[in-house]
Amino acid sequence: MYKGRRIAAVVPAYNEELLIGKTLADMPDLIDVIVAVDDCSTDTTLACMQESRDPRLQIVALPENQGVGGAVIAGHRAAIQAGAEIMVVLAGDNQMDPIYLPDLLEPIVTDGYGFTKGNRFYSRESLNGMPRLRVMGNMALTFLNKAASGYWHIADPQNGYTAVTAESLAQVPLDRVSKRYDFENDLLVWLSIAGVRAKDVRIPSRYGAETSTLAVPSTALRLSVCFFRGFWRRMWLKYMLWSFSPIALLFGAGLFLTGAGMAVGLWASAAAFTGTSPTAGTTVLAVLPFLCGFVLLTQALVLDIQESPD
Repeated sequence: MYKGRRIAAVVPAYNEELLIGKTLADMPDLIDVIVAVDDCSTDTTLACMQESRDPRLQIVALPENQGVGGAVIAGHRAAIQAGAEIMVVLAGDNQMDPIYLPDLLEPIVTDGYGFTKGNRFYSRESLNGMPRLRVMGNMALTFLNKAASGYWHIADPQNGYTAVTAESLAQVPLDRVSKRYDFENDLLVWLSIAGVRAKDVRIPSRYGAETSTLAVPSTALRLSVCFFRGFWRRMWLKYMLWSFSPIALLFGAGLFLTGAGMAVGLWASAAAFTGTSPTAGTTVLAVLPFLCGFVLLTQALVLDIQESPD
């Protein structure tokens, strides 16, 4: 246990026969339950799990591949059934160093946070060993995730080294959370809608012999759809349906005015190509709504940042 709280380690694994054994063997004593989830691997991952003699270990073998999100959700559910109060995700590829577990757990136990996650971007040193392409991709994903989830103080959204309370997960419709590589991003959106306090923790990653099954084009498409849906879902549920917030009014009016100004501007530009010069009134109808809409959108953004559940 950690300071009187029952802790479970959720270990999702897909084709990790080389590293799953070491991952399970490295589990520290503060872990009460280990839930290893085999995501229908095609190699000997499940057999390697079964070789462990750790009495804390529970194995969940999924009958079909569900993706990292599906495996983590299955692990969370099994851990909650085992009486866990806090679940920590430690991927089966041994990237996540268990030495940092207390850093993830402390804000939850001491400060009342419902969700904590690793962040590799706190310092230049923490990026050592991370492929440069991953750094650039995570920077772009971080901004898009901030806008979609409303956790403007959270970065490195693809970092799967997380801790979450059973109480926080009870507020999330797990059946509706994405099960593929956009899982971490979608979960953040749902946690934000529920008002769960979240915190970043400085944790560098380690890279070794693990291999990635990530298909970049299809994953980029899934993430784009996830961000788009997540943003509008949060706007609808948090700022309109549950409490009609001024943020909804500012955002709606700003979007309408900005769109109207752009539409008039495009029409005037198209007319100019045919030899018809736009009048002063037409120019005003394009510029003024656009500027007013931009100001309203900026104000909505500021208020949304202030609403971030930190």
